Amino acid sequence: MVDFPSTSSCFDIEALSLAYEGKPALRDLTLRVPRHRVTAFIGPSGCGKSTLLRGLNRLHDLNDQVTRSGRIRLEGQDIHARDVDVAELRRRVGMVFQTPNPFPMSIYENVAYGVRLQGVKRKRELDEIVEWALQSAALWEEVKADLHASAWTLSGGQQQRLVIARTLAVRPDVLLLDEPASALDPISTLKIEELIRGLKSQLTLILVTHNMQQAARVSDYTAFLHAGELVEYAPTDTLFTNPRLRRTEDYITGRVG
Repeated sequence: MVDFPSTSSCFDIEALSLAYEGKPALRDLTLRVPRHRVTAFIGPSGCGKSTLLRGLNRLHDLNDQVTRSGRIRLEGQDIHARDVDVAELRRRVGMVFQTPNPFPMSIYENVAYGVRLQGVKRKRELDEIVEWALQSAALWEEVKADLHASAWTLSGGQQQRLVIARTLAVRPDVLLLDEPASALDPISTLKIEELIRGLKSQLTLILVTHNMQQAARVSDYTAFLHAGELVEYAPTDTLFTNPRLRRTEDYITGRVG
């Protein structure tokens, strides 16, 4: 059961099916992701939520065993069209993974890395971008005195926020978050959640989480997936307090996994 948002959409996904070596992972999925909102994908392990997330910036292109049908549009443009620059797509649709992956370089250079690749060379401009990105990721005050220290000296939660800052520095339109706090302690998780809520004024966020309480706390819309199918999609408050389908209610109340 699908209750599409009435607000303008960032992604329009139409009849998307995807299989690994012939084994279906997503089945005829249609979904509209609203712009400048937080949308959460929930569902049991293996339901297809991370597969869907990775499809939004064509990470499946890296696996020649994946087959796909259907269409994904970003701001009206088919992301699989022949004229699409995949590198530019991945700049516009940034991805943060479950485990923090800072580069083996300084905090400053981690954030500046992608910006340098875009051709920014002037130190003053780089300094401004690095400060802005770290502030946007709620990390500036914690690291501003140690920008040239190794990123690996940071805690796990700080590393994850650094990765978010690195992604924000190239000014994406969308931020994909695949279980970004699952490996973090409760305090770090709270900071990540506060960051997610604060960022939606700047860009669209899509979150995969196994933590339904987290989805309820941070998202505006929630999609429940099961066995590769979209079961129900609605404003988060509605889906968690008044789901339309028994399958959804059984999952969110823990009667089925």
